[in-house]
Amino acid sequence: MKTSSSKVGLVSGAAAVAAIAIAANPSSTFGQAAPSAKKAPDATVTTPETFVDALNFAFGKQTTQRATHAKGVVLLGSFTPSAKASSVSKAPHFKQQVPVTVRFSANTGLPKLADAAPLANPRGMAIKFHLPDGTETDLVTHSYNGFPTGSADEQRQFFIAVGSSGPGTPSPTPLEKFLTTHPAAKTFLTTQDPPPVSYGTTSYFGVNSFKFTNATGQSTFGRYQLLPVAGRHYLSKEEAAKADPDYLTDEIRKRVTHGPVQFKLVLQFAAPGDKIDDPSVAWSDKNEHLDLGVLAVATTVPDSPATERGLLFLPGVLPVGIEPADPMITFRSKAYPVSYERRQHP
Repeated sequence: MKTSSSKVGLVSGAAAVAAIAIAANPSSTFGQAAPSAKKAPDATVTTPETFVDALNFAFGKQTTQRATHAKGVVLLGSFTPSAKASSVSKAPHFKQQVPVTVRFSANTGLPKLADAAPLANPRGMAIKFHLPDGTETDLVTHSYNGFPTGSADEQRQFFIAVGSSGPGTPSPTPLEKFLTTHPAAKTFLTTQDPPPVSYGTTSYFGVNSFKFTNATGQSTFGRYQLLPVAGRHYLSKEEAAKADPDYLTDEIRKRVTHGPVQFKLVLQFAAPGDKIDDPSVAWSDKNEHLDLGVLAVATTVPDSPATERGLLFLPGVLPVGIEPADPMITFRSKAYPVSYERRQHP
């Protein structure tokens, strides 16, 4: 039932371009409005509002769902730091166990996207750490080690290109043109993992960089990784073709009834020459790593849809001992509330 954990490209470059364009097309099974009938956002300056406009242009008007990673499920658990976690940061959750709220999700702003669809990658995992003093800090990750682009402005252009490239658009489409000049985006679309057996059997990456400072004032730069204790396991092509549209949501709810689903929270340190402010560039696996602790996802929430609608994750809200090292972190924390308000007041 389980395949190997090696990374496998799901589709060719051309097929990936077609697939993501179809997702934004009204004549597709997703029921969006045709790109040809929509007016592309014309803002030349990227702001939190124009960024969310681009997401809505690509995936459709928001109602009660998020602008991206619209389909998800919420669970509860805890984070237990390792003995070495406080050596890199004086953050309170690196000193003692804290409760967490976790949201797993599928990519895109399409709330009815099938869990095994190629566009459902990368999967998302957002974590809200509930700190001892009553405050919170969030970590937002996904199952691909990198972003399609290195800046918020390029990311906005990417989504505008997606929304402008539905079936019938003359080739080269805006998306094809974008990928020609943005090889990281093409790699992002064409080298994703197959659908996982479970949300608990794939790795997640916090692709933005942070600055960590310990109690003695020593600082270092790093990125988070979440590694499944159960190992990395994926569906075969045959299994993916037969998978229920909501199989990941159903599976994780059943899995936690047999015991906590655990992940190792790991910090990957920056090496000399690594780009701190470009999340489209993955760091080498040979970089030094430190085990920060164990995240245990243990129970479901009674009403996941209602809980999801009220949840707002802000990756730039950080405790003492952790600071943004990538400008995209601050931008993301400004854009997420825009999406939040649009789903509260569609």
